[in-house]
Parts: sequence; C-alpha cells; structure tokens
Amino acid sequence: MTDVTPERMNEAETAMRSYLQRIATGPELSKNISLEETRHGMQLILDGEADPVQAGIFLIALRMKRESDDEVRGMLEAIRETTRRVEANVDDVLDMADPYDGYNRTLPASPFLPAVLAACGVPAFSQGVHAMGPKFGATHHQVLQAAGIAVDGTPEDVAARLEDPAIGWGYMDQSLFCPKLYALTALRRLMVKRPALTTTEVLAGPITGRKATHLVTGFVHKPYPRIYALLARHAGYDSALLVRGTEGGIIPSLRQSGKIWHYHEKGDEKEVDFKPEDLGINQELRAVPLPENIPGYRKKTDGVASSVDASAIAAHAACAGIDALEGKAGATADSLVYGAALCLWHLQRYPSLAEAADAVRQVLASGKALSHFKGA
Repeated sequence: MTDVTPERMNEAETAMRSYLQRIATGPELSKNISLEETRHGMQLILDGEADPVQAGIFLIALRMKRESDDEVRGMLEAIRETTRRVEANVDDVLDMADPYDGYNRTLPASPFLPAVLAACGVPAFSQGVHAMGPKFGATHHQVLQAAGIAVDGTPEDVAARLEDPAIGWGYMDQSLFCPKLYALTALRRLMVKRPALTTTEVLAGPITGRKATHLVTGFVHKPYPRIYALLARHAGYDSALLVRGTEGGIIPSLRQSGKIWHYHEKGDEKEVDFKPEDLGINQELRAVPLPENIPGYRKKTDGVASSVDASAIAAHAACAGIDALEGKAGATADSLVYGAALCLWHLQRYPSLAEAADAVRQVLASGKALSHFKGA
C-alpha cells in the first residue's frame, strides 16, 4: 500500500466496506453497485489505498455474483484513467490482445501476427505481460523475447515503430503502459481465479490511431462477445473483432468451423460463421501442437498437461514463427494466414476471406513479413 494519511486510509476503508457489504453477501442477497462506485473502488485498488484483503474480496465478489454492465464499465474507466496513452501518427491502429495468461496446450502463432499485418499495410501491436495466472502459459512477451525482439518499449517507442513504414508493428507490455494495474499481479496470483480484470484490462488502449483504432481479442465462453463489444464501444474503439479462438486466443481452430462477432463504426455487433476451407486451409490439427520432446510434455485424454514450462513453449513457438515467416508451410503458417486474413477482412481491406488469405500468403512467401518482423 502506498503512503497515505490515516484520514485517507479511513475514507478508503469506509468506502470499500460499503461496496463489499453489497456485492459480497452471497448468491441471493448480493447487489450491484453503480458505475461510479465500481470506478471509485477500482481507483482505490489501483492507487494502493485499499487494503489488499479488501481489494481481493472486491475483485472476487464482483466475479462470483457476475458483474453488471455498469460494473465492468466502471472498472474499465478506472483502468483507462491510469493508462499511459499515445496517438501514433498513422490513420489506423489495430490493437491486438491475446489471453494475458498465455498458452500451455499449443504453440502460439499470434505473437507474429502484428508483423504480418504490418507487411499487409496495417499498423498493429499486441499487448500483454511476461507471465500471468491462472495458466502461467507462454505469452507474447516470452515468445517475442525468445525470438530476439525487445519487449520493453514505452508507448512512445511502440508508436514510433508503428509510424516507421519499414516496421509498422510492435509489442506493448502492461508494466509500461499501466504500471498500477501491473502492480496487482502478485495479488491476482494469490486470488487464483480470474477476476473481471481479465476482461477489462485488454481494452486499456495504450496506442491509438489518428482516425481510427480497432480492437482484436479472443474469447471462449458464449456471453463474452456482447460484453467485449459493450466495453469496446464504451472505450471508443471504432471497430472490434471478437474471435472464438483456441485457448481463448485470436486464431480459430484450423480444422473446425469458426465464429466471430464484429462491429464497425461503433455499431451493433454481428455474428459470422466460416470454415477454414474458405481460406484454403485444410488441416487435421486444430492448432500448432506442442513438440513431444518438450520438457514436461505428457499426453492426457483431454489434451496436454499444463505443467509444461512456459519458457520452453515460448522458445519452440519462436522457432516455429520464424520458420513460417521464412516461408515454411505448416500449422504455424496456416495460423498466421487465418488470423491475419480475419483482421484484413474485418477492416474491409478485402471483400472476401479467400482474397485476404491469398494476400497474406504472398507477404509470407515474398519475405516481406519477415522483413517487417526484423525491422529491415
């Protein structure tokens, strides 16, 4: 807790007590609090003025009773108020958010998507942290670092990368664009379960475009497209692409029908179904598998154990991603084609997914995507 006066501490404790008395009284008696009260409670937590025990109860109680629309909007407002935000000197920016807790069942290809999109003329960045519970899987931070990319750029640094036509992409770490939120990492580890922060933090919006900013994020459970669309409009994103992806990420299964929700110009979200075959993808795999020689690997009836070391996953994912950027065919390349084509089609750069997929294959085959990844 930061240094505050006893009077200020008493004010914070009194306010938090009032909020907890309403939201933490069981499944039948808990009540919603207002947007303003949720924002205030979250501000107290972010500023270090709330007792850590009360902070943990506040976050878990909201999740257990299920947050109202006003409560998630209030939480988002508090996060955005403490976020360092920069406008890049480009018309459009694509803000990409994969699960902050990473991947532990498959090799993630998505850390390489911003560079592929940059090669297609779309300035893009991804965001995340080094490690986050409850999965503690391989994150964009870890994969990019394993691939030799610096992951410690400030919002100003990353905006400059987006402005550079030879690069056009970047990675933004939460520790640098919202350090007060990142400071809650230890508390979140002790809480074990995902709080509402998992949903709201991806809409912090550290970098925006001159004319438009677009959100791309993934989900697993059916209620989330409406919630993400609600929050994206509230945060001012001009468009949003919400993907039902593997491990909750932004790339759908490579072998099954896919589903997305998206909106344009802050309008209503629309549901769209498609098949990998529509993009010329014919895979027996649903995602890039973990190598069987990876430390900790063991097969289970429902997949792969989560005890695999995240750094080992990241190292293998980095090699697979570089191979795909160098033109090697396979599941990683197909994942990049799939994810990038969805983004290009959503942004209305191409009239069909098939045409968008062909454009992505061209930048992979030509080495242009690799050039942007390396910044040369």
